[in-house]
Amino acid sequence: MTVELTDRIEMAESDETTLDELFERLERMPVPEGYKVEIVEGSVYMTPQRWTHWKIIRKVLRQLEDQFGLDAEIGSDVRIDFPGHLNGFAPDLVKITEGAVPDARGHYSSGDVELIVEVLSRSTAANDHGPKLKAYAAAGVPAYLVVDPYGARCHLHTHPKDGGYGSELTVDFGEPVKITETSVELTITTDGFPRD
Repeated sequence: MTVELTDRIEMAESDETTLDELFERLERMPVPEGYKVEIVEGSVYMTPQRWTHWKIIRKVLRQLEDQFGLDAEIGSDVRIDFPGHLNGFAPDLVKITEGAVPDARGHYSSGDVELIVEVLSRSTAANDHGPKLKAYAAAGVPAYLVVDPYGARCHLHTHPKDGGYGSELTVDFGEPVKITETSVELTITTDGFPRD
């Protein structure tokens, strides 16, 4: 279940409202334990973490750590601001380019991102395939992987261009996802990914 909080937070339509101000307001609210909070095009989404969701994230995280090492900058549910109107996302997994340096607030730039993995939730799937896809492409994220536990498929988007991706590969669970021709050269095995 996703709770959209736009009615409870005064979201002024002025240019003065910033993502920092919106997140400060959210920090003062009682967000339930185990919920992920994101701002997508100015709307606040709270999504509960499901076991299936977490198991897939964990399996992909282990593969990223095996490939890039334990010291690689890989985050989960960490805020990164993306192009577009008030886009403060917390990707399920994000790999930051080696050598990137966070700003004074400890935030990485969207230009520092080289891989994003999102595991679909029914209630926010439209965000993952719509505004997030566009924002990731606009930021030039080289590889964006959407894992769909309902359809038992992975959708890999690569080659960002003109606010979209030039290449999309769909792979069924059980088949490897080969990320090539990007700054991330990696094969993700999907054997054992749970389904919803």
